[in-house]
Amino acid sequence: MKKIALLSHGCAKNLVDSELILGMLSQNGYKITLDENETDIVIVNTCSFICDAEKESIRTILTLIEKGKKVIVTGCLAQKHPEELKKEIPELLAVVGTTDFTKIVDIIKSAEKGYVSCVSEKPDYIYPENVKRQQITMGASSYIKIADGCNYRCGYCIIPYLRGDYHSRKMEDILKEAKEMVKNGVTEIILIAQDTTGYGIDIYKKPMLSELLRELNKIKGLGWIRVMYAYPTQMTDELLKTIADCEKVVKYVDIPLQHSHPEMLKLMNRPAFDYSKLINKIRKIIPNVSIRTAFIVGYPGETEEHFEHLCRFVEDMKFDRMGVFCYSREKGTPSYSMKPQVPKRVANARYKKLMEIQQKISEKRNKKFVGKTLPCIIECCSDDGEIIARTQYDALEIDGVVNIQTDKVLVPGDIENIKIIGSTTYDLIGSL
Repeated sequence: MKKIALLSHGCAKNLVDSELILGMLSQNGYKITLDENETDIVIVNTCSFICDAEKESIRTILTLIEKGKKVIVTGCLAQKHPEELKKEIPELLAVVGTTDFTKIVDIIKSAEKGYVSCVSEKPDYIYPENVKRQQITMGASSYIKIADGCNYRCGYCIIPYLRGDYHSRKMEDILKEAKEMVKNGVTEIILIAQDTTGYGIDIYKKPMLSELLRELNKIKGLGWIRVMYAYPTQMTDELLKTIADCEKVVKYVDIPLQHSHPEMLKLMNRPAFDYSKLINKIRKIIPNVSIRTAFIVGYPGETEEHFEHLCRFVEDMKFDRMGVFCYSREKGTPSYSMKPQVPKRVANARYKKLMEIQQKISEKRNKKFVGKTLPCIIECCSDDGEIIARTQYDALEIDGVVNIQTDKVLVPGDIENIKIIGSTTYDLIGSL
């Protein structure tokens, strides 16, 4: 029986694909491992969202080849550069596109006889419901992909060209997966897609995220439900009220806005309207909500005036959590040939300034929690007594944590009431 290793790069959505690949291999009798030293065949599920992610994926592939491993490349990098990969790294066993991984078992068998390229020219992602995911990150929290692909064409984003148009999963399939996860001990379910707020439009002819949340909220034993990757125009009053009403849905809104100036939003092919009204509405409908957003600096055409508008917006809105990215010029996107391109040193300086503004906001915000008692999900407990947890206001792997000081034995996955006794710029210190 052959043993195959898998290394996963990129986002949580890619992680789910990796877990589906592992599920297919397991169902077909393969032994699987996450340690490439235990086998000769290694699948690398790659990311190609920005240039740095591509470089990281390529470094991994080349390192494995140098070790004499037989490498199969799947995911976004394979979809984006199938010919180049084969030309530059002829030792590869196979190159598999983003929506072709469901054929992985047949591809492995064929690759024994020679190189295989299986990359659909027009990707069309349909979730393989007959596959049981072999989860890499079983623990307190787990992701559920409710859709994939994207119907938007943001000027900077390569994803629609790598993943195809938007496809939702049926609600009954999502609920079935959620119930199985809870049976296996998962406390928090995190809903992901390129755009979670568009869920259901393609198959039910209307947005169905509110209905999905209300059904998930009924699952016994489930602690928290978190929604990631919202789109500004889909944050309806109905959805906001659902988040406010459902006790298991955490009061956390992740809504990447990308910029604040209407001229920049138009250049990005994003909805151009006054986002401050939307943020104020979210805070009004969902009391004590935590809002995370993300912005791009250095996009082609961004002037100093545009950037200063963004700085003022961030200072005024005081986002609870915020990510900033320097624009990455990607071939195949509308922005690639736009002029003028902003010099990297300018983009880096803008990144630094915007993050400095946010650091002060985050530090002040965290101090407000000191003295309060907050429900926290226990993430992990180390042998030396260090306990890491998260509040409902912080998402897995991207936001802050709570470092707990206690002599009590805590169980990962449990939700405990923790007294906050201190804070740093991004994290909290708790006691039980």
